[in-house]
Amino acid sequence: MRRRKAFLGPLLRGLLLPALCVAVLLFFSTALNSLDQGQGEEAQRQLEEALRRGCVACYAAEGIYPPNLDYLKERYGVQVDESRYTVFYSVFADNLMPDITVLVNAP
Repeated sequence: MRRRKAFLGPLLRGLLLPALCVAVLLFFSTALNSLDQGQGEEAQRQLEEALRRGCVACYAAEGIYPPNLDYLKERYGVQVDESRYTVFYSVFADNLMPDITVLVNAP
């Protein structure tokens, strides 16, 4: 019985403890990656929402939607990180909400 117990102690320390540490590190790495991805998607959604709010504010104040993205940036203070996002802003008519699409640039 002592011999069996003496054999299990080094086995547990030699194999199971490192395996457990690797599993815990893998779990935390996966969790951090998931968190980072969620933050990126949230930032993209917030930018698109800010662009739409700026368009609505322009329409309420001036009676027309902004003719282009630069107009919206200059007069309504919308900021776009162009190194991180590409914004497609398509205007069909002055009295119709523009089509706004925000895409994340590849790193």
